[in-house]
Amino acid sequence: QVQLVESGGGLVQAGGALRLSCAASGNIFKINNMGWYRQAPGKQRELVATITSGGSTNHVDSVKGRFTISRDNAKKSVYLQMNSLKPEDTAVYYCNADTTTTTLTRRIYWGQGTQVTVSS
Repeated sequence: QVQLVESGGGLVQAGGALRLSCAASGNIFKINNMGWYRQAPGKQRELVATITSGGSTNHVDSVKGRFTISRDNAKKSVYLQMNSLKPEDTAVYYCNADTTTTTLTRRIYWGQGTQVTVSS
């Protein structure tokens, strides 16, 4: 099995910054795309940013210029640097990883989520 563990969430004032981390472990042969999603209360989970194994990134318009996704393939980790945070960024943030296991099974795994709260 594969586990994803997020960390780095918390409470921050508007205009502040946080850095989320997500580490994968388990029977991993290869990690393909990785991403960050978020879910605010009463809303559906939405994409925030993705990154390929080669480092190509995509950020949704609402976070462009403020958030940056990155990864460390050696550490099987993905990060989300969040600057200039706004109250509307308040949500539970989830990482995911498109993973091929050592048994060559490919599926998407999710972390348990980390709460980010931005006060005005």
